[in-house]
Amino acid sequence: MVVGVDIGTTTVKAAGFDPGGAMHSRVEARYELHEPQPGWVEQDPLAVLDAVVGLVPKTGPVALSSAMHSLVGLDARDRPVTALITWGDTRASAQAERLRADHPELHARTGTPLHPMSPLAKLCWLRENGVQAHRWAGVKELVVHRLTGEWAMDHSTASGTGLMDLATLDWDPEALAVAGVTPDQLPRLVPVTERFGELVVGAGDGPLANLGVGAVEPGVAACSIGTSGALRLMVSEPAIDPAGRSFCYALTPGHWVVGGAINNGGVVLDWLSRTFAAPVETLLKEAGRVPAGSDGLVMLPYLLSERAPHWSTGVHGAYVGLARRHGRGHLVRAGLEGVCQQLALVLASLVEAGYEVGEIRATGGFSRSALWKQILADALGIPLGFTRGREGSAFGAALLGMQALGIVDSIERAAGLIEVSETVEPAPEAAAVYVEQRPRFEDLYRRLT
Repeated sequence: MVVGVDIGTTTVKAAGFDPGGAMHSRVEARYELHEPQPGWVEQDPLAVLDAVVGLVPKTGPVALSSAMHSLVGLDARDRPVTALITWGDTRASAQAERLRADHPELHARTGTPLHPMSPLAKLCWLRENGVQAHRWAGVKELVVHRLTGEWAMDHSTASGTGLMDLATLDWDPEALAVAGVTPDQLPRLVPVTERFGELVVGAGDGPLANLGVGAVEPGVAACSIGTSGALRLMVSEPAIDPAGRSFCYALTPGHWVVGGAINNGGVVLDWLSRTFAAPVETLLKEAGRVPAGSDGLVMLPYLLSERAPHWSTGVHGAYVGLARRHGRGHLVRAGLEGVCQQLALVLASLVEAGYEVGEIRATGGFSRSALWKQILADALGIPLGFTRGREGSAFGAALLGMQALGIVDSIERAAGLIEVSETVEPAPEAAAVYVEQRPRFEDLYRRLT
């Protein structure tokens, strides 16, 4: 059995899988996000580290997955000197906009959009604000170091930093110069299948989510909605959209992931639950009684700003078209629809870049809601396939671990273990509503920036 450990934004999950893909164990632990100032979204690195290491079994093979784009500074004794700055942090917005204007070539070379989520932009902000460190790392590197004593970053995670050249799989000299760091301040780069004893270093959660749902063949995309959301497609070589709408992240040789992530997924439903002081189940039931399109009400769900496909940092959320006829169910359904419409824009950007998408495998906490699954299928206009008893990125990590250990001989063979247990077809009338509504949705985005 191989245990896949998925270090998410607010939860770490560890699940054990046998070579046939069956799950035999599952545990999880939660940790807090802190917002000490507007735009700052960070965590206590030691609290996260303790939660993760507490779930890692003491014996047996383990493979890691983690949320991408995190950054923490450490002193010469490897003690944190900063908070763990997460992907949702936007304090480096000005630096990201400056990078977009002055160094657009870095997106094409590193595959990472020039956005405040990027450790490159974060490092620029930290340098300009006088913050220094002996070493810089992300959350998974902290875990690897605690478990093995090694400072190592896999190519997949590194491809989300804005600091690694996709062509050479080495740190990009220009990016490092812009960030004001040197290679010896960063972990050494290793393949995702690198082993330290029984620990397989693993990869970023986005690429592993594709593997975890079997979305590795041409034309099969993966879509996830957890705290945030993403839509990704696996390709055979690095590729960058000339319009700059997508990312490109590494997995293994011959397997790269293109797509876009959105900041606002389940966080929107959590916010609605807190705001209305009502259980999620109650709100979903009310939203289910509202027709597609929410009777003309549109929510721009940008509670944490937004990422793909526009990668602008100056947008905020809004309800538009609010009228007396609208009730709480309308407000909730419009929020769910807004998240799904944003993912539809990501899908459209991939199609416009020349990729064909005929099937989508979906995963994430949203799949516990039949309503949200149907809204997503309707908004994307493509059937959604769901797998039973899987843990998305944790399963992807376990499959990658099996490849590293020689249990399976290829990613394609690993993906062959995965079967779709449920398919949600788009409802034609609802899908037509969302197609008609989408130009207005996108125009409102532009008006709010």
